[in-house]
Amino acid sequence: MKLKFQFLLFALSASAAGINAQQINDSNTPLHLMKPAYRVGYGVSTAESVKLTMDRVLRYIDSETPCDPELKQGGFRLTSYEWGVTYSGVLAAFDATGDEAYRDYVYTRHKLLAEMAPEYIKTLKQGGKISVNARRVVDPHALDDAGAVCCSMIKAMGSVFKTSDKSLRKLVDDRIRNYSDYIMNKEYRLADGTFARIRPQKNTVWLDDMFMGIPTVAYMGKYTGDAKYFDEAARQVLQFAERMWVPEKNLFRHGWVESMQEHPAFHWGRANGWAILTMCEVLDVLPADNPKRGDILSLLQKHLKGLAALQHHDGFWHQLLDRNDTYLESSATAIYAYCFAHAINKGWVDAKVYGPVAQLAWHAVEASVNEKGQVENVCVGTGMGFDPAFYAYRPVHVMAAHGYGPVLWAGAEMLNLLKNQHPKTNDSAVWFYDNEIPTDAPIFNYDGSIRF
Repeated sequence: MKLKFQFLLFALSASAAGINAQQINDSNTPLHLMKPAYRVGYGVSTAESVKLTMDRVLRYIDSETPCDPELKQGGFRLTSYEWGVTYSGVLAAFDATGDEAYRDYVYTRHKLLAEMAPEYIKTLKQGGKISVNARRVVDPHALDDAGAVCCSMIKAMGSVFKTSDKSLRKLVDDRIRNYSDYIMNKEYRLADGTFARIRPQKNTVWLDDMFMGIPTVAYMGKYTGDAKYFDEAARQVLQFAERMWVPEKNLFRHGWVESMQEHPAFHWGRANGWAILTMCEVLDVLPADNPKRGDILSLLQKHLKGLAALQHHDGFWHQLLDRNDTYLESSATAIYAYCFAHAINKGWVDAKVYGPVAQLAWHAVEASVNEKGQVENVCVGTGMGFDPAFYAYRPVHVMAAHGYGPVLWAGAEMLNLLKNQHPKTNDSAVWFYDNEIPTDAPIFNYDGSIRF
C-alpha cells in the first residue's frame, strides 16, 4: 500500500513537472487525482489562512475609521447599522482568536460613542445642531439607527468593558437603554406589533428589519433577565415569517405591503442573510424552554436547506438567489458562510450535510478580500423593488460597508468550525467526519477506523 501511494504521488508530481497531454494516459497517471482548475479555493482551509484574511480586513477598516471625537468620517460611518454589524463581527473575531487587536478596535469606538453622548444630548437640549452621525447615538429615528450598534454594545459589555470600569460601563449602559427604548416603544409597527415602515408604501414590512431590530430585543432579554424581551423577539420572528416566508422555495421574500392582495416574491440575497442571521442571534440567547424556540429552529433549518440548494459552484450566492442570471454577491455569501458554520457548531444541523457548504462559502469570501483588505463585489445599500431589474443592476463597490462585518463574522466562525469539527479531503472532495482523521492519503475508507 505504501508503494502504491508513493506511485500516486510520483505520477501526480510528474504530471505537474511537465508530462505533456500526449504522454498522460489512464495507464500511467491517476487522472482522478489531477487538480481541477477551481476559480476560487477548494479543500479544507487552515486556521492560519483564515486568520490572515481576517487580519487584513481589520487593518483596512482600522485605517478607514479614525477614532475622532468629532465623529469626522473616514471611509465608513462609526454609528451606522453597517458598522454595528462590523462591531459584532470584530467581537466574534476576538472571541475566536483572543487577539487583543480585535478587542481594542471595538473598545475604542464604543468608548468614544458612549463618552461623547452626554455632550450631544446637552447640545440638543440647548437647541443646537449635531451631525447625523452623532444624532443616531442619542436620538435614533429608525431601526437602522438603533439595532445593530445596540446589539454590539450589549455583547461588548460581556467581553470588552471591564466590570471594574463602572463609570464607562454606565455610559455604555445608557446608550443601550436609549437604543432599546426606541426599538421597543417608538418604532413604527403594524396593528399586530410587527416592525414596519411607511415607505415605499404605507405599512411595508422589510425583511431587513428582522436584523435591524429583533436581535437587540433578544439580547436585552439576556442583558436584563426580563423574559418579556425573549417573548417579543420570538413573536417578531414568527410574525415576519407569516408574511415573508415562501415555503415552496424555503426562502424569504424581501418585501410585503399590507394593502396588496398579491405579494411578489423577490428573494434578495442580503435580506435573506439578515433573516437567517437574525434567527442565529435569537437562538443563541433564547431560553431552551421558550415555547417558540422549536418553531424558530425549524424555520432556520428549512432556510439553510433552501440556501444550500442555490449555492453557486464557486461558493457564492446570486444577488437574486433563485435567478442565476444575476451577479454573484459577496456580503450575502459571507453572512451565509457564518450562519452555516454557526448552525453546525451549535448542533442545529448536520456537519456532514452542511460542512462542505460552509467551507466552499468561506473560499468564496476569502476570494472577495483583496490585498488591501477591501471586500469586493458587495452590493451597495438597497431599498425594495418589485421587478428583477432593480436588484440585478444594483451597483457593487468596495466602500459598501455591508461586507466587512459579515466577512469577519464568517472568518471567526470558520475558525470555530475548524477547531470543533473534523473536515478532511477524501477522493478530492471535502468531507466532515465524526473524529479526527489521522491520514493525508488521497483516498481512504472510513467506518470508525481508517482503512486505505
